[in-house]
Amino acid sequence: MLGFMFATIAQDRGLDWSVRTAGTHAIEGSTMSSRTRDALLSIPELGEHRYSAHRSHQVTASDIARADVVLGAEASNVTFTRHLAPDEATRVVQVRQFTQNAPHGVALDEQLAAVAALALDPRLDVDDPAGADQGVYDEVAGSLWQLAQEFATLIDG
Repeated sequence: MLGFMFATIAQDRGLDWSVRTAGTHAIEGSTMSSRTRDALLSIPELGEHRYSAHRSHQVTASDIARADVVLGAEASNVTFTRHLAPDEATRVVQVRQFTQNAPHGVALDEQLAAVAALALDPRLDVDDPAGADQGVYDEVAGSLWQLAQEFATLIDG
């Protein structure tokens, strides 16, 4: 969900962002679930993406090496991803922890380093809604949409 949100924000704000999504427990090449699609469609600002074209991708060390920042929704996702590419660990952060703790007015790499130095906090997780009903998916989408906007404001000013 977060990837589509960032793509929308980048397009709306004219930002030069390249957004790529990957999961920590993805089945390579799977389509988006109907509940995920419907949760995204419930947020009017996201517009009409080609959600049917999405295919899941399992995160790899090379994905991490190419990224300026890697965001995880849950502390366990961040831990998993940091273990894949330990040399890139300072660029892998928990999205809510970033929005709550990143210093303002400094470069992205400084923001990331400051947040990466903090202990991960599972209380800041945006839990994966897998297996839940549509209402939970919609709730998660709403939380992620708020975090995506906060993140973009923090790094773009």
